[in-house]
Amino acid sequence: DGRINVVKDVVQRGDQKRVDYLLLYKPNYPIAIVEAKDRKKHSSPGAGLQQGMGYAQDLKVPFAYSSNGDAFVEHDMITGKERTLSLEEFPTKEELWQRYRKEATLTPNQIKAIDTPFYSSRDALSPRYYQRIAINRAVEAIANGKRRVLLVMATGTGKTYTAFQIVYRLIKAGIKHRVLYLADRNILVDQAMVNDFSPLV
Repeated sequence: DGRINVVKDVVQRGDQKRVDYLLLYKPNYPIAIVEAKDRKKHSSPGAGLQQGMGYAQDLKVPFAYSSNGDAFVEHDMITGKERTLSLEEFPTKEELWQRYRKEATLTPNQIKAIDTPFYSSRDALSPRYYQRIAINRAVEAIANGKRRVLLVMATGTGKTYTAFQIVYRLIKAGIKHRVLYLADRNILVDQAMVNDFSPLV
């Protein structure tokens, strides 16, 4: 959703950003963005690369691509390298995953965490993009041995849901076995146990 701007006590929402194509390695793990441009308006396949890189940075995605239908231009967000590819050379998701594993030097625990899906059921909502980023980054940091991770989320952004998904994936991946959930009021803990955390109770 667009950024909320406040000017002289008047609230306005900015333009919404829309990715042309978001490619997923797994349902919970985006790996590439493709920004598509019309060849009639853009003679260069790299015309949308800056836009794609902006989306990749916002969504914490390791590879950004631009294409006008003639070729692809790739930007590796980890190494900063760029290259032009023919349409037939576009990498498979497994090729991108192997490159990402190597470049990001993922540990075995991080790979286990990435391979562990979000909790889902007929009644469970899919995480919003910012929740997915928070969940993935927190899970990977903890899987990599970090003992202190701070998430700052505003009111109404799904903090309890995000916390549950982090706990669920860490437990299901076998990285953690017990988690202490604290809140400043009993009613908040009770609500969490009855609602978001009920699959673990």
